[in-house]
Amino acid sequence: MNVHLQHLYQLAQQPSRRIIGLMSGTSLDGLDVALCQLHGHGTATRLELEQFITVPYDDEVRRRIRAVFAGGVAGQVSLEYLTLLHPWLGALHADMVLRCLREWQIAPAEVDLIASHGQTVYHVPAHQHQHPDFMGRNATLQLGDGDQVAVGTGIITLSDFRQKHIAAGGEGAPLAAYGDYLLLSSATEKRLLLNLGGIANFTYLPRTGHDASTAFSTDTGPGNTLLDATVRAHYPHLPYDEDGRLALAGQVHPQLLAALLDHPFFAAELPKTTGPELFGASYLQQAQERTGTQQLRTEDLLATLVELSAAGVARAAQQVFGLQPALAVYSSGGGAHNPALHAALQRHLPACHFATTEALGILPDAKEAILFAVLANEAVAGQPVAIGAGRQRVPAVSMGKISLPG
Repeated sequence: MNVHLQHLYQLAQQPSRRIIGLMSGTSLDGLDVALCQLHGHGTATRLELEQFITVPYDDEVRRRIRAVFAGGVAGQVSLEYLTLLHPWLGALHADMVLRCLREWQIAPAEVDLIASHGQTVYHVPAHQHQHPDFMGRNATLQLGDGDQVAVGTGIITLSDFRQKHIAAGGEGAPLAAYGDYLLLSSATEKRLLLNLGGIANFTYLPRTGHDASTAFSTDTGPGNTLLDATVRAHYPHLPYDEDGRLALAGQVHPQLLAALLDHPFFAAELPKTTGPELFGASYLQQAQERTGTQQLRTEDLLATLVELSAAGVARAAQQVFGLQPALAVYSSGGGAHNPALHAALQRHLPACHFATTEALGILPDAKEAILFAVLANEAVAGQPVAIGAGRQRVPAVSMGKISLPG
C-alpha cells in the first residue's frame, strides 16, 4: 500500500490529528493559515489553535486573481489564463505554508494534513443563472490546485470541499454550518454565528446541544465586498475602510438603500447562497442610476452600503425567527472589526446580544480556516455530518478531495 494511504488509515485510528486550515476569502487580503490540533471527531471534536497568521497577498497576486475574479473585467476571462492561474496559486499557497512552518519552527513531517479551501473566483447557484444548457445546475469554482499544495509541502492535502456539497444537491455554500455545529453548539443558548466576510452568512444553532435537526446556514447578502470595492475605487491607497471611519462620517441615503434592497435575492427562500458575481459593481451602479445618486458623497455611499449589509442579515434572521429575534450573535470575519457595521446590526436587531467568536474561544479572523480543518478531520476520521434534518441544499456529506504528496 502507498505509504501516504497507510498514513491516512493510521490517522483515522488516532485520537488526534494536526491539521493546517487554509482560507483565502473574497477580500483577497491574503491567505489565512491556521495550525490546529483536532482531538476526536463528530460531536466529540475538540480543537486547539496552535498558530495563526494571515500571509498578505501583494498587489501582483491580487491583480492576477482579480483578472478572473467574479467573471473578470467585462465578464471576459481567458481560458488559458485561468488554466495557468490554478496551479500557480496552489504552488504559491504551498510556499506560504512552508514559510509559516519555518517561522513556527515546525517540520512539515509534524503536520498530518492540510485543508485547503482555495480561492473562490466564481459562484453560480441555479437561482443566479439562466444558461439554457445548465438550467437548475449549481456550480462553484475555487482555484489553487490541491496537488500543487500536497507536492509542494510534502503534506497530504484535502481541497475542493465545495464540489461534493454540490454533487449531493447543495449549492456549495455556505459550509460553515458543519464546523459551527461540531465546535460551537450549546445546550443552554440559541446562537447565531455570523460571518461578515465579502458575503455575509450565518449559522443558526438551536439551544439543543448536539441536536442538529434545526441547525442551518445561509448567505444573507453583501458583507464587505461592496464596501471594500467602493473604498478602493475612491481611495486607491486604502484596501478598506479601517474601523469604519468613513462610513461613520456619512449618512444613509434612504432611496438608494431601498433600490439596493429591491432585489429578488433578499426575498428568496432560505437557505440560499450568492457571491460578488451578483452583488458587484453593476448591481450598485444600476441602483445609483435608478435613484440619481451617481454623485453621492463617498462617505454617504459607504454608510448606505453598511446599512445594506446589516439589513440583509436582519431580514434573513427575521425571516426565520420573527420581527424581534432574541439571539446570542457571535461575529467573525473582516466585518467583525467594523464598528459602523456592528452599530447598524444592533439597530436592526435590538433584542440580540452581540459579541465576537472570541467569547467562545475561536479567534474571529481564524474561524473560516479553522472550520475547513474541521471538515478535513471529519473526512478522514468522522462520518457525514447531518445538518437540518435533510433540509434542502444542506446535504449530509464528507467533503474534500485527497491529494497525496507522491
